[in-house]
Amino acid sequence: MTYVMVDIESDGPIPGDYSMISFGAVIIEPGLRQNFYGRLKPISQKWIPDVLKVSGFSRRQAMEFDDPAAVMVLFRDWLQQRISDQPVFIADNNGFDWQFVNWYFHHFTGANPFGHSSSNLSSLYKGLVKDTNEDFKHLRKTRHSHHPVDDAMGNAEALMHMNEVMGLKIGP
Repeated sequence: MTYVMVDIESDGPIPGDYSMISFGAVIIEPGLRQNFYGRLKPISQKWIPDVLKVSGFSRRQAMEFDDPAAVMVLFRDWLQQRISDQPVFIADNNGFDWQFVNWYFHHFTGANPFGHSSSNLSSLYKGLVKDTNEDFKHLRKTRHSHHPVDDAMGNAEALMHMNEVMGLKIGP
């Protein structure tokens, strides 16, 4: 299994009614050199200005982004070209990020290469330190900027720290 850290930005709380505006993915491996970035044109006429604002993009800018179907095919192909085993989706807030990526993959490509499950980085850390009040975010090196590649990279760095320093086994 190969872990892939994912972060998304959206213009609302749920896929379908609202849109995934951008996402980033980082393959969990030494060096964290392989990443993907997609910007997707909105699929809905609905958006919440304060939610979209978090992404740093205006609605006008987002309307110029790439066709969502094409981006999801590129992401699927990127995963398949780089990962020979089962990719495992992991995110800081997988309940939010997973729903968008899963919906977009099924809607635009017919299948999700991650399968039917995901992992939550925050829960993983809480279990590792045996304290549900603890937070992993101090382990990030890359600043959390709401650019999805930056955010996925910071979370990937935290996961690598858990693996290399704290004894969590995430690979073969």
